[in-house]
Amino acid sequence: MPSLHSSADEKNQSQWFKEWFNHPLYLELYSHRNREEASDCVNMILQETGLETTKPSGPALLDIACGAGRHALEFARKGFDVTANDLSAFLLQEAQKEAAQESLELRFTGHDMRNISESGSYRMVVQLFTSFGYFDSADEDRKVVSAVFRALQSDGWYVLDLINPSHLKRHLVQHSTRRAGGMHVEENRVLEESLITKQITITPETGKALEFSESVRLYSSEEITAMLENEGFALDFIIGDYSGSPFSEGESPRMILFSKKR
Repeated sequence: MPSLHSSADEKNQSQWFKEWFNHPLYLELYSHRNREEASDCVNMILQETGLETTKPSGPALLDIACGAGRHALEFARKGFDVTANDLSAFLLQEAQKEAAQESLELRFTGHDMRNISESGSYRMVVQLFTSFGYFDSADEDRKVVSAVFRALQSDGWYVLDLINPSHLKRHLVQHSTRRAGGMHVEENRVLEESLITKQITITPETGKALEFSESVRLYSSEEITAMLENEGFALDFIIGDYSGSPFSEGESPRMILFSKKR
């Protein structure tokens, strides 16, 4: 794989998620992100928003980058009318398998999050586990915010879960190794201005090592608030972690923004 600073890497920056999120090793690497954590996160969101469901069909909700469906499935278990969207066909298939096993009814779509075309369809849109900031420019991220605004009903909630860059800068681990199943995983992180890049080398017990990368654009609380407000959102409050702790600029690991379409 080219180095983090190579021209080839810069050219393919916008493609990293298409390769990595469609690889079976992605789920093995993040297997510690489990149902219990997702349940805690969903319960926190429901508590903070005050949304209640009325079975069999609760409020319409869009998980705009659902991955393997941890949060989307949890919302469905609680009676929400869930649309689970992701660009990765592999991750959507995994979510569909689990939904079928539990006889949960969800709608699955495979759109680029910038191109969600629905209008006034949802009471809440969630974007969780650092699924924002994947693209080459802030202008592309604004397209996501615009798509969410369009998709929401009036007074609908947008819950956006980001890394807190202030905390990351203070606690960045540049190099780490760990075991994931039978694999050896080496992760190298580079923080440059508003971009955090992670190069991942996975060595299985047998066979050749594989290399992947992740790259996420970081936003300060002021920057992301301005982006939301410029689109027409009103920021209600920010939570600092999945347990619902108040946001602290210097201490909170997460920056979970709760905004409403006005």
